[in-house]
Amino acid sequence: MSRVPPERIRAANESPVRRDGAYVLFWATASRRTSWSFPLDRAVEWSRELKRPVLVLEALRAGYPHASDRIHGFVLPGMADSARAFADAGIGYHPYVEPTPGAGRGLLAALAARACVVVTDDAPFFFLPRMLAAAAARLPVRVEAVDGNGLLPVRLAQTTFLTAHAFRRFLQRELPERLVPFPSTDPLDATGVAGAEVPDDVASRWPRAGASLLAGEPDALRTLPIDHSVPVVGDARGGSQAGHLVLHSFVEDRLPRYLERNHPDVDGASGLSPWLHFGHVSPHEVFRAVTRREGWKAARLGKAGGSREGFWGMSPEAESFLDELVTWREVGLNMLVRRPDAAHDFDSLPPWAIRTLEAHASDPRDPLHDRDTLERAETHDEVWNAAQRELRERGRIHNYLRMLWGKKILQWSRTPREALATMLHLNDRWALDGRDPNSASGIFWCLGRYDRPWAPERPVFGVIRYMSSENTVRKLRMKGYLRRFGATRDSGA
Repeated sequence: MSRVPPERIRAANESPVRRDGAYVLFWATASRRTSWSFPLDRAVEWSRELKRPVLVLEALRAGYPHASDRIHGFVLPGMADSARAFADAGIGYHPYVEPTPGAGRGLLAALAARACVVVTDDAPFFFLPRMLAAAAARLPVRVEAVDGNGLLPVRLAQTTFLTAHAFRRFLQRELPERLVPFPSTDPLDATGVAGAEVPDDVASRWPRAGASLLAGEPDALRTLPIDHSVPVVGDARGGSQAGHLVLHSFVEDRLPRYLERNHPDVDGASGLSPWLHFGHVSPHEVFRAVTRREGWKAARLGKAGGSREGFWGMSPEAESFLDELVTWREVGLNMLVRRPDAAHDFDSLPPWAIRTLEAHASDPRDPLHDRDTLERAETHDEVWNAAQRELRERGRIHNYLRMLWGKKILQWSRTPREALATMLHLNDRWALDGRDPNSASGIFWCLGRYDRPWAPERPVFGVIRYMSSENTVRKLRMKGYLRRFGATRDSGA
């Protein structure tokens, strides 16, 4: 029996499987890990069926939007982790890092020319869908796209959900029968699986990344044509090994404080978003870690009524975290797989939100802040500045403050469309998870997505939910946060 459910497998082209090929090619684009991966499981299944070895290609482009030391420096340690794991298992692995934009053009085709089948990720975000469609159309061999994005298959729903409640009801109905099978914890240990070598002509034209580059060493990063003004986040190392440590520390130490995570001075958030975004950690792995901590069995699942509490049959903090991991993360995937423009297009907002924002688009803004002022965190609002400084320094914003951050950009921008463009620019440039569907959901939520109209109607906002820095300071414990990221930090105050 296949470990990979058929509903997670999609033929990306109409080309045949070539049973006389030299190897099964696994093209890792989103599941950048060596375990808990349905796409890798599928490649291993093909290897055993065809009795051909596996060859893995993982590439990192130089010309993607907002390419920087920060993003490269997070992805590269993950490639180093994979290189070690594949080497230990005897699996051929080719980590390729473009020295210049476009230098890797032709690499996939050269490897696919000798392949029986190409297996890759079915990931509905960033440039990955366009890249997959273009590649599959050109390759003369079957390309299978395998969905390992979440607990639910992303193409299961036949509708675009406009509220978290509606999606939660759907999820609670469909999820119980899909909690098995899970991806393999060690697919490289499967009987009969061997590794192929990269053909010499391919290796010479597109050489694998060297050890210093895979280590993300500063001198190696400086040789690449990427944005060096966005530095590596020193305390956030990418890769599965680091991601597992973050997961373990969250489940053991921070999950008990998860219900207090809205307070910036309380360390209760999971911090897992960057590792989930780059595929270094699997949502199935995170779910399993939480259920083991809870001593949970599937028999404890409740009724599918759409409630945020009680469905899982776990502690309140675990229920709240799983609502974020599963409901809120996967409703964003649902939106993008059905509406790819929803990652960037103002017109993908709900009609009521567009109407109210456009009705107030000409309202006076006082003050107005241009994008450069915002990016430098030099506004008149020190709470907002602290959130922007955290984004610049840590590649993230505290969860609650990110909502305030977006609302104030709307208030200070000339138009709602300009506000959205600024939010996307700042987030995608500085956030480690900036291009993620969940990240897009958070930004568009500031403008009404997955929300409802709120009275009273206000200038600029209309009936979009309003937030203020003054109320935030009154509601939250954040003195320590402001000492760390506020203007007084340099004076020691």
